[in-house]
Amino acid sequence: MGQGGVALPRAAATGASATPRILAPRRLRYACAMNAHDSSTPAAPADAPVYTDILAAAARIAAHAHATPVLTSRALDELAGCRLHFKCENLQRGGAFKFRGACNAVFSLSDEDAARGIVTQSSGNHGGALALAARLRGARATVVAPHNTPKVKLAAIRAYGADIVFCEPGQASRDEVTAQVLARTGGVLVHPFNDTRVIAGQGTATLELMAAAPGLDAVIAPVSGGGLLSGTAIAAQGADPAIAVYGAEPLGARDAHDSLAQGQRITGRVADTVCDGLRAELGTLTFPILRSRVREVLLVDDAQAIAAMRLIWERMKLVVEPSGAVPLAAVLAHRDAFANKSVGLIVSGGNVDLDLAAQWFAAKPS
Repeated sequence: MGQGGVALPRAAATGASATPRILAPRRLRYACAMNAHDSSTPAAPADAPVYTDILAAAARIAAHAHATPVLTSRALDELAGCRLHFKCENLQRGGAFKFRGACNAVFSLSDEDAARGIVTQSSGNHGGALALAARLRGARATVVAPHNTPKVKLAAIRAYGADIVFCEPGQASRDEVTAQVLARTGGVLVHPFNDTRVIAGQGTATLELMAAAPGLDAVIAPVSGGGLLSGTAIAAQGADPAIAVYGAEPLGARDAHDSLAQGQRITGRVADTVCDGLRAELGTLTFPILRSRVREVLLVDDAQAIAAMRLIWERMKLVVEPSGAVPLAAVLAHRDAFANKSVGLIVSGGNVDLDLAAQWFAAKPS
């Protein structure tokens, strides 16, 4: 359904306190990275990042990225029937987790490569994050973005000083225009998710989550191109090999769910979802990582994502975008799977067009 016409289910009422609680970080006991699945699970590719890469990324970006809070809410715990720990990457620099991966990649570049300029493709959050990281490094940045990218995200990219080149929606157009820009500028590509440096950077959010909320039974992250979910899985299972890792994905962009179910990457689809940060398809690097580490990708519809977004706004007083609310929507849609468990949720971002949010919230519940 189009962005302005989402039908919302009525949120369940609760009389519990809506005041979020902050969990203070604790020292993380690091373990060796290993796969929690049985020997029949396909192995991750040899060039995939490992746990020590995420530890190195954490040190590399420490001077630039925020250590975002982990919040809890008794009201949402009661609604979900489990203990929820929200890793608030909506409070990250640039308004999303993407700054972690972009920062790690940009500050991994040699001075010579950085001087050539940096090129990426993005539906919004990675573009802004890359632009900010490039500015901090003193490098020029160019972002290839679909023409339907939300205005608020385009404004952020421009505010950080990057050039924008528009493309059509869909991965094929993104790749084609990105190749043209690279040929024209001679720049260096930092892919938004199919890049070991980016994946390692994204995993640092889960390092912080595991330190602040030890003893998690499961962690859920949104999935689009798979960089965040890959980094989440590597970091979580490096700290606790027994933890269950789930992806959360909108029905209108369900290529990750279908790819894992069918055992091969599904490509060529054009996503149709209000979750504009979850419209990319899995990469050649991220797909095998997810196959080897992720238990399941949980699907929700746009109405469920918006309802979860509204709950976070109302109960926790946090501005999140639909993509960032998808993990909560997944828990609420699959309560039995998480009953009485301790679950970490990666709230991936908060860059939302407030006019659109008002339209979504004003829509009649179904």
